[in-house]
Amino acid sequence: MNELLATATEAAHAAGKMIKEHFGSELTVNEMQRHDIKLELDVQSQQLITDMILARFPDHAILGEEGGETGGNGDVEWIVDPIDGTVNYFFGIPHFCVSIAARKRESKELLIGVIFDPTQNETWTVIRGEKTHLNGKPIAVSNRAEMAEAVVTVGFSKSKEALDLGFERYKRIAYEVRKTRMLGSAALAMAYIACGRLDAYVEEQISLWDIAAGQLMVEMGGGKVTLKPSTTKPGTMFICASNGKLPIEEYL
Repeated sequence: MNELLATATEAAHAAGKMIKEHFGSELTVNEMQRHDIKLELDVQSQQLITDMILARFPDHAILGEEGGETGGNGDVEWIVDPIDGTVNYFFGIPHFCVSIAARKRESKELLIGVIFDPTQNETWTVIRGEKTHLNGKPIAVSNRAEMAEAVVTVGFSKSKEALDLGFERYKRIAYEVRKTRMLGSAALAMAYIACGRLDAYVEEQISLWDIAAGQLMVEMGGGKVTLKPSTTKPGTMFICASNGKLPIEEYL
């Protein structure tokens, strides 16, 4: 799995370098949705990552936010979010990342993950069965077990039904915790839990590429991730990720 991780890290750094170079410049918008933005740069970043992975593993499959599944019929599937936090990126908010994971195609078991934040030059990496690392140093989730001590992020998704659920959950959680945050990048929310900056993350309507790498990082960092089919949009998921110590489920 070391070769998988090395490839993912190299691809994340290459894509991150490209999107950082364009940050703050005039951007080509492919689609402007009610609660989301699709950029041409998303497509270019995805293609760069795809080309680098398939050059090394031509029989592997790649599932990406841009363009669906491509590649071969091998036993490994890559899961790619070429810019997680595109809305932040478009509005000049320096909180976005590249997220890449690989899993076994049949069992869906996650094998490795990389999240790269090019603005902070921070790289989270993980291999199943080993500790999660940040810039080469082992990390772990926080030890905070009381809601009154916790910092929690609640995501607000892209449909009225998901927004309504998010608002209700936010109210229940916000009254109990030290602080809440809404950051605009699911992958970085997971990475921040893995290294103890945040204690939990909740969102109703999330896609696999948003959280695949982060899921393995939280779990290998000692935390807990609960995924269930979303009640608001078929094909998406509800997520509750935490340090495994907070009673966050009681407030959902």
